[in-house]
Amino acid sequence: MLTKRIIPCLDVRNGKVTKGVRFQNNVELGDPVAMATSYSEGGCDELVFYDITASAERRGIDIPMVEAVARAIHIPFAVGGGIANLDDMAQVLAAGAEKISLNTQAVLNPALIAEGAKAFGSQCIVLGMDPVKTPGDKRFPSGYEITVRGFRERTGLDALAWASRAEELGAGEIVVNSVDADGTRQGFELSLTRLIATNVGIPVVASGGAGTPAHLAEVFTTGCADAAIIAGMIHTGEYTIRQIKEALLAERIPVRTRW
Repeated sequence: MLTKRIIPCLDVRNGKVTKGVRFQNNVELGDPVAMATSYSEGGCDELVFYDITASAERRGIDIPMVEAVARAIHIPFAVGGGIANLDDMAQVLAAGAEKISLNTQAVLNPALIAEGAKAFGSQCIVLGMDPVKTPGDKRFPSGYEITVRGFRERTGLDALAWASRAEELGAGEIVVNSVDADGTRQGFELSLTRLIATNVGIPVVASGGAGTPAHLAEVFTTGCADAAIIAGMIHTGEYTIRQIKEALLAERIPVRTRW
């Protein structure tokens, strides 16, 4: 089994890290640079920042924040939210990010994935997808429909079909964030993650629902994920990155240690 990555997610709104359930009832948690520094020093493998209202508000990324994070940490990080063209991507990468996360804008303009991969390399282009369950709806053979603009709009796209298309266009990684599990801390949606991971040939990152180290062990084994995004379980201080990794090592799941 390849080494699994642990990736804290920092949802940013109005310059502050925030967390809610399915992007509702959000509570401010702190400064993104300070939190990024703490998690980096604590042993995480990567970080991801989502400007959770950029697409809905139709505006660009907070570049000064990206620059401040890049100065403070020394691990890879991805940035997403409102990135609509190659100029936006170039600005984010020049500010210090290693990866670009495309979600709403990729649905609106799928060619953006191919353009980004050609200009900057597939390793820089991450497809973020927010699928919601569609039980009994034959329009969606996978059982999931893609949503955009922070779960606010449905798209008519089948989740597996969209993941496969994104891979064909040049995406180097896919983050599968379950709308139904997001923020619940009741566990990842294993069937959804496994469905995508076993049908594409690029790394798949599970997101939405992490609450305990056991949930990560499940998504790495049963869910076939290459990496897992976590938020609430560490934002609250209930667990540290080290505690999570030590629990995974006890289950014989390989992770990187930096202590």
